[in-house]
Amino acid sequence: MALETDREKGAHLLRRFGLGASEAELDYYLQDGYKGAVQRLLDYSAVDEGFDLTIEEIAPEDRPAPMPLLVSWWSARLLRTRRPVQEKMTLFWHDHFATSAEKVKAVPVMHRQNEILRANATGSFRTLLHEVSKDPAMIFWLDNQYNVEGKPNENFAREVMELFTLGIGHYSEKDVQEAARCFTGWSIGRRPGARLPNPQRVGAGAQFTFRVGQHDNGAKTVLGKTGNLDGDEVLDLLCDHPRTSEYLATKLWEWFVYPKPEPAVVARIAKVLRQNNLDVRRALEAIMLSSEFTSRKAERAIYKNPVDFVIAAARQVGYSALVESASAVSKRGGLAPTAGVSATLKNMGMSLFFPPDVAGWDGGSSWVSTATMIERMKFADKLFGVSTSRPRMARVPAYPLFAGDPTPEGVVRKLVSIFDAPIAAKKLPALSDAARRAGAANLTPTNANQVAAAVSRVIFAAPEFQFS
Repeated sequence: MALETDREKGAHLLRRFGLGASEAELDYYLQDGYKGAVQRLLDYSAVDEGFDLTIEEIAPEDRPAPMPLLVSWWSARLLRTRRPVQEKMTLFWHDHFATSAEKVKAVPVMHRQNEILRANATGSFRTLLHEVSKDPAMIFWLDNQYNVEGKPNENFAREVMELFTLGIGHYSEKDVQEAARCFTGWSIGRRPGARLPNPQRVGAGAQFTFRVGQHDNGAKTVLGKTGNLDGDEVLDLLCDHPRTSEYLATKLWEWFVYPKPEPAVVARIAKVLRQNNLDVRRALEAIMLSSEFTSRKAERAIYKNPVDFVIAAARQVGYSALVESASAVSKRGGLAPTAGVSATLKNMGMSLFFPPDVAGWDGGSSWVSTATMIERMKFADKLFGVSTSRPRMARVPAYPLFAGDPTPEGVVRKLVSIFDAPIAAKKLPALSDAARRAGAANLTPTNANQVAAAVSRVIFAAPEFQFS
């Protein structure tokens, strides 16, 4: 049985491909029905992003900057963007091309990779693969600066096949060894005026450099093709391989729809990718408009990752306006309200720019454990400014949310609606009791935040709320 109304479908669409949605946002996207909402989401290039804080304004290249500053910058962008699918896909590619600031310690270098992912978020996967493969952060992360003729380093060649394109079992060890020879000489240099490169670290002035003298010009055989192949030719071979479209279709489906897609579904989305030269937008559109996506099987079938939990809840309750107000006073000051958000994401297991390894985050049920559930419940206190833990979050004024019905039941109905929480009717009395115990029988501007936090703790702890 499928989701029936456009509003049901639209809320589902924005939970998966957006960053949650306030009630007003849902109205905006559904002006022309569900199909119109799909097009509004995907045609984001015509929309003002609503975020204009450049990294140069807060972390100039000529002076060192701490990585938490960059993490807060992306958190602020996630909170304020009016192009949610672009940021959601930037996060998807960050997980796909997992590169960690634990090793790549330069803020400008990690930032440039993040902008590559964003610029190509829903574009050509072929273009994205070529750009990421020549990105200094990726070269340094996978040690390709050490990949030279006579001493090939196989790290990048292996990961580009195993994690970025084909998946395990669809290439041989010989393919990896030969491909590594093709990528010899792909290294890191420096832009004019930047410091000299050091293979032990990567600096702000790093740029891709092809060192001709270190490249192996001998004949190689990769995936059945023989010749004096270079790295670009190997990347194109991988993009042209039918398995790449299947691999991408599966990853996209599992991230956005439900685990373990049926072979027929994978084949259909993979065909869309192949027929459109790996155009990601066309694949996303096919997924969004598929009957499977709006089926009951897909509804609330994906565990919320920390971004889907934290950023969505913050946006739904109006936290973005506080970030925007702080930014209007001071560009760098606009990051202050996001420090607590970034810390919460980290405590829930998703520290932006710090994926755990080359395979990215495990996802799925790994997001929910005893420790992370405690963090999810505590986020209610942080969101409404009643937490004493640091870094503190800005205080969302709760009283105006309940002006229409300041009763315990009214508070519950409003918060369940704001957070798009699938709480069964039989559980609502327990939420109303929590509201009464916190003082909702006599709701005032003074106690409203305590009441909102108490009810939200129960919502955030609900098993059904852990799924998007």
